[in-house]
Amino acid sequence: MTALPVKGALRRTDWRGIRAVIVDLDGTMVDTAGDFHAAVNAMLLALARQHGMAEPIAPLSEQEIVSFVGKGSENLIRRVLDVRLPPAAANAMFADALALYGSEYLRINGAHSSVYPGVAQGLAALKAAGLRLACVTNKPHAFTDPLLARTGLGQYFELVYGGDAFPFRKPDPHPLLKVAEAFRLEPQAMVAIGDSENDALAARAAGMGVLLVPYGYNHGNPVQGVDADGIVDSLVQAAELLTAHR
Repeated sequence: MTALPVKGALRRTDWRGIRAVIVDLDGTMVDTAGDFHAAVNAMLLALARQHGMAEPIAPLSEQEIVSFVGKGSENLIRRVLDVRLPPAAANAMFADALALYGSEYLRINGAHSSVYPGVAQGLAALKAAGLRLACVTNKPHAFTDPLLARTGLGQYFELVYGGDAFPFRKPDPHPLLKVAEAFRLEPQAMVAIGDSENDALAARAAGMGVLLVPYGYNHGNPVQGVDADGIVDSLVQAAELLTAHR
């Protein structure tokens, strides 16, 4: 993919005609790395106890766990088990691990998270300008709604789709196209804001614009290498770009 040269670089400058914005959650609006770290390692401890292991399963670092984030809980847990257990054991324990992770994450959800600077201000500016807002995330719905409520961000969104809302999740364009359908808008009248290649691939395939923030996760890779219309320092800058011609 063609790299964007520097943080804040813009490939597209004309945003006239944009009527709605789809915003990612983890790594874009909320830094949830601490939640993932706590929930995954609590799950590993519980899994070892449940299966009567003589020794606990060694915890993972926050950095390693975050590099697995972005493709849904099932992928996250498979990646975690693959680096800690032999293949046969990882497969045999997957269902138990996923269930335990769900319980631990629900208990922890939001306790180790923080909203990135400028997020609330940016969302407020987008909404005040008359743009319709949706949140589309690969995070399960059961985790998404409580986090949006806890952070106070839920008030800005007309529509919220979690990773289990449809048979396909990002990088598939399906969830984004379902937003376009619900809003009765053409995809080209919409833009997605995210922090990863998943967000960009989904937006490109849906025929939507895409802006990326540089501070998120992107599976541990620099976001500057992702094909996007631009990189914005914050949602405030995104709002300035998208509302300049309204």
